[in-house]
Amino acid sequence: MSKLYIVPTPIGNLEDITFRAVKVLQTVDFVIAEDTRTSGVLLKHFQINKPLYAYHKFNEHQVVMRLTERIRQGETAALISDAGTPGISDPGFLLIREAILSGLEVECLPGPTAFVPALVASGLPCDRFCFEGFLPHKKGRQKRLNELRDEERTLIFYESPMRIQKTLEQLAEHLGGQRRASISREISKIHEQTLILADNAAPPYRAKYPKSMNKPFAERLTNWLPPLRKNP
Repeated sequence: MSKLYIVPTPIGNLEDITFRAVKVLQTVDFVIAEDTRTSGVLLKHFQINKPLYAYHKFNEHQVVMRLTERIRQGETAALISDAGTPGISDPGFLLIREAILSGLEVECLPGPTAFVPALVASGLPCDRFCFEGFLPHKKGRQKRLNELRDEERTLIFYESPMRIQKTLEQLAEHLGGQRRASISREISKIHEQTLILADNAAPPYRAKYPKSMNKPFAERLTNWLPPLRKNP
């Protein structure tokens, strides 16, 4: 039966994967992965042997039609990313959209997404929030920050450890320094850490921002989430 499953994978602890996710990966015809090497390790851990096909930001435009056609011909596929839920700051949108436009059934399983535990553990309001993902590196960055200046919901960003210091300073400059904030790293891993910044999140950050939080990690482990909200 033609169907595309969106399968979240662990963002740290392998025990976070659901029984249902494992079952789907065991039963589909093939698996579409952001990095076949990383996903190969995951599948091997759960003794799953399925054909793996690469789908990432560098090739998604070239392979999306080919993958969609295979599903249209009657196969079932599972889309996974290196960690978390595909499509959330990870490849997936183009394939999911094309599958829907082609009349294919698409089902997304519930599962790990890094920003949710980071937001809940921050102690910041989570009844209403705005997920921004990664800010543009250069073009459009200042415009995006200015657009968020009057946003009163908790804001959530992803950032790499190599840019976190600069990003925090820019957030204070454009959004105002009188904000509560938290920074989380290594969610669901042994060295998980959440840093709660004081009400005045303005520079100097280094006095409140320990060097240990700036240690670089492998690319898939460097998501940072500083939710910010104006004081009521």
